[in-house]
Amino acid sequence: MENIALIESFSEFKDDKNIDRVTLMAILEEVFRTALKRQYGSDDNFDIIINPDKGDLEIWRNRVIVEDGEVEDENEEISLSDAIKIEPDFEVGEDVSEEVKLAHLGRRAILALRQNLISKIHEHDNTNTYKQYKELEGELYNAEVHHVRHNAVILLDDNGVELVLPKSEQIHSDYFRKGESIRGIIKSVELRGNKPAIILSRTAPEFLVKLFEQEIPEVFDGLITIDRVARIPGEKAKVAVDSYDDRIDPVGACVGMKGSRIHGIVRELGNENIDVINFTKNDTIFIARALSPAKVVSLKIHEAAEEGERPRVDVFLKPEEVSKAIGKGGVNIRLASMLTGYEIDVQREGEDSEDVELTEFSDEIEKWVIDEFKKIGLDTAKSVLELDVVDLVKRTDLEEETILDVQRILKEEFEA
Repeated sequence: MENIALIESFSEFKDDKNIDRVTLMAILEEVFRTALKRQYGSDDNFDIIINPDKGDLEIWRNRVIVEDGEVEDENEEISLSDAIKIEPDFEVGEDVSEEVKLAHLGRRAILALRQNLISKIHEHDNTNTYKQYKELEGELYNAEVHHVRHNAVILLDDNGVELVLPKSEQIHSDYFRKGESIRGIIKSVELRGNKPAIILSRTAPEFLVKLFEQEIPEVFDGLITIDRVARIPGEKAKVAVDSYDDRIDPVGACVGMKGSRIHGIVRELGNENIDVINFTKNDTIFIARALSPAKVVSLKIHEAAEEGERPRVDVFLKPEEVSKAIGKGGVNIRLASMLTGYEIDVQREGEDSEDVELTEFSDEIEKWVIDEFKKIGLDTAKSVLELDVVDLVKRTDLEEETILDVQRILKEEFEA
């Protein structure tokens, strides 16, 4: 079989791959040189000539003519009697170039060569895929559900490329069926064993930002900027927006008439509740806005005591506003803290002067228990006693027995 016919047989799968003829020929040369090294020990004295237009390839072996019986290296030297069989005018000391037909390598060598070629083309494909999708990191992307596993959903895009949506990157209410088209952002692209691993995410804050860009023209055009985002995926999010044009109301533009603009985003995120607030560089105002729908009476900011610690703020509210600031399960205050970067301590305005801080009971109540109450804005004895045990069990990670024991200790203090 001629070289060109062999090349065509090796590259018969080229049309199924995203690879041009010139690149294929470069890969062919690399693969053939590997085969020559295996066959002859070295490829230094071989010339490989590739004609990409014709798809042809020639291999020539260059050897020096020596006297009969003086050949020491058969790969680099040829006896005079063998040389004159190629050309009768050859003399000792001259160079001989002899074409090597691929068929001369033998069937096993050709099969190995073919396998190596397939491997190299797959490697080329994987490298191109990695580069292509690496540039799409952080971008919104659509793909179709191919297979649903217990810990991940395997997706295929229009190019037939596989993407993975891990369980950890799914909203808890997500439910997918084979063939369904879903959206997310390309969170990361890595090479794992020469194969690209493309990870999709629906829980990243950047996914919410991209949905705003797609659904709200003013955000896409840059008239409205999204300065900060805090999310508890599937539950609630807070988005701080701003505009350089005083004529544009950034919150109104994002929400739309009766929530018409934001409704599609909420539905995409499994009915995740989204608070849109005006961003400001004034921390006092921004913290108050972040705690909406609660109305803040006043607040006092404390700088971080040590490097690496978050600054703290005492927020004073009327008693009826405290539950709004904290939110169900402490979600609202957690998001406000994430959005502003402050540790937020809720205080009741005009509290009973006889009330006692929970920290005063640190000898009788363990610190982690006190911290659990503080997470949901309960930092005084009366604030814990005012709530029902069942409600406290739901809103904290504490057992009923622990809560009852804490309330007993607090009641004894006031009875005394």
